[in-house]
Amino acid sequence: MLREKRILLVVTGGIAAFKSLDLVRQIRSAGGKVRTILTQSASEFVTPLSLQALTEDKVYSDIFSLTDESEMGHIQLSRKADLIVVAPATANFMAKMRAGISDDLASTVVLATDKPIIVAPAMNVRMWDKAATQENISVLKDRGIQFVGPNDGEMACGEYGLGRMSEPSEIIDAIQLALRPNRPLHGKSALVTAGPTWEPIDPVRFIANRSSGKQGYAIAEELAAAGAETTLVTGPTNLTRPRGVRVLEIETADEMLARCIECLPANIAVCSAAVADWKVAHKSDQKIKKRSQIGQEAISLKQNPDILKTISNAGNNRPDLVIGFAAETEDILSNGIRKLKEKSCDWILANDVGAGTQTFGGDSNAIHFISKDEPEAWPVLKKKEVAHNLVKKIVDQIGVV
Repeated sequence: MLREKRILLVVTGGIAAFKSLDLVRQIRSAGGKVRTILTQSASEFVTPLSLQALTEDKVYSDIFSLTDESEMGHIQLSRKADLIVVAPATANFMAKMRAGISDDLASTVVLATDKPIIVAPAMNVRMWDKAATQENISVLKDRGIQFVGPNDGEMACGEYGLGRMSEPSEIIDAIQLALRPNRPLHGKSALVTAGPTWEPIDPVRFIANRSSGKQGYAIAEELAAAGAETTLVTGPTNLTRPRGVRVLEIETADEMLARCIECLPANIAVCSAAVADWKVAHKSDQKIKKRSQIGQEAISLKQNPDILKTISNAGNNRPDLVIGFAAETEDILSNGIRKLKEKSCDWILANDVGAGTQTFGGDSNAIHFISKDEPEAWPVLKKKEVAHNLVKKIVDQIGVV
């Protein structure tokens, strides 16, 4: 809940500005108080009257307004909030933030504040992918600015990809997490993989495994709760998205690798996904019929990319801490130790997924924690408890004191 928390919402000029109205409503429903700044461009999409009606407060927009400055100067406007949210944040506004430009009320308030800032980007996918935009984001993250989103999907322009503003409910989750008093991973970024991958044989059939994704989802949510800006790259699951986490959905191992590379550099990587080791060498574009006698022929397979090993050997983009999982059915500890060396990662969590363990799909896990020190055998724990224990170790290793 956001009881009595004061949120300053900066609305900039993108088509996603209409979502700011629902965001105001949800903040107030959670008990928070909202004051808004509307840029000149944003007023082309939403009106001051709409925001004033929803916030039951004055809407600010003009830095040269004598009345506004006498009643509430821009310095006080920035300081009397518990947190500032920029939603939507255009590429232009983020560039101004990075450069320290303060040529209107919104940019001046953001530059003058000493409070936490959350940015919810919204723009065309090609603008998002541009090197200039990514460089601006990297610099802002280094300065402690927290990002939520953007999401994947269809845009107003008809194109598809990253650039959709996060939903108001996701921004609310990020606000609640940002206002928690104990956030030892604040300023750190984390990448988590979870779930199975589906490797198509034809448009109907695919190679998969029994992974539910529960362990990875629990780890992602725990990292976010500790303050890390967390991205979850997930294969197909039936799970609810974890709170405060950016989620990227994929199906194949190739897609998962591509998404992971896009998310680097990061401070922490936890590869808990059960990635298929093999894929079909020549998948069929049409459903394979029985009359083709495929059962009498071999389906040719080839190896999938090794995502954990790739991240561990990512050069300058290698995370400070790379953690993998080893799902084994025999010789759990020895196979886990071997995997630690082969993958060049920092830690391995080896677990027994053999018949009768109910690890896949279940709520519990039995972990051998393997590092360069003596291995630790953890008792059978709920997957949320495993996530909690792991994040405690991550905090001890790289957390902010």
